Amino acid sequence: MSFLEVHPNPKKPEFILPANACDAHCHVFGPADKFPYSPNRKYTPVDAPKEKLFALHEHLGFNRSVLVQASCHGSDNRAMVDMLQAGQGRYRGVAVLSENVTDEELRAMHEAGVRAARFNFVKRLVDVKPYAYYQSMAARLADLGWHIIAYFESQELVDIYDLLVNLPVPLVIDHMGRPNVTNGLQDPDFLRICNLLQDHPDAWIKVGCHERLTEGEPPQYADVVPYAKHFVENFPDKVLWGTDWPHPNMKSHMPDDGALVDNIPLFAETEELQNKLLVTNPQRLYQFEA
Repeated sequence: MSFLEVHPNPKKPEFILPANACDAHCHVFGPADKFPYSPNRKYTPVDAPKEKLFALHEHLGFNRSVLVQASCHGSDNRAMVDMLQAGQGRYRGVAVLSENVTDEELRAMHEAGVRAARFNFVKRLVDVKPYAYYQSMAARLADLGWHIIAYFESQELVDIYDLLVNLPVPLVIDHMGRPNVTNGLQDPDFLRICNLLQDHPDAWIKVGCHERLTEGEPPQYADVVPYAKHFVENFPDKVLWGTDWPHPNMKSHMPDDGALVDNIPLFAETEELQNKLLVTNPQRLYQFEA
């Protein structure tokens, strides 16, 4: 299966990001000759090395970022850690961990800037692990002050709700919980995502990834905006936003990251909400220096 190359010439955003704005969800892939992809991967991305991501962030105006380990690299976090080490304290990381990871390896990742682990429940991308893995791993991460990124599709949440709400660490819902935007804001699966934000004592949600959720047209993805706006306005201290560059697995179109930045005021309408979404919330969660 072939996927699209990243946008070759993203626009310069008209929306000026606030100082210390954070792209709270992006990836590096390879290069494969240096950081090979997992032999068990379910997709093979186009190489997207750290140099391209550094250049994109400078172009868009991001001073901070959170790198999320993607499933195509499995639990080999070297490409992600390599960029953290080159980022001079401006980048944090989210790792994928094997059940055999040692305490020494966890401490080394912490020193490099990793602050979370990703639990992926999307069956088309990974083989979901036994629940005992998630429970025991979360207990180990609590000692480091890390949190969990949970990636699932909205219809899958009903099966893992009790697991997630009882994890002993902060929880971040990835990609807005992937609601079906054709079902409306009263969809039970969407309301269950909202309930999780209320029921978990320290839950957060990323409100990006509109290009994946839309049934509409770029660049504004108007059908997704009400969902992001709902979270930003009802949970202003629990929201994060990221580009999802380099947009793996996209087949219909490749979004313009500059246009994605320009969409932020559509769902975070005030300067106060924009500052929480882009600066103070990620600063607090990812322990960036003020």
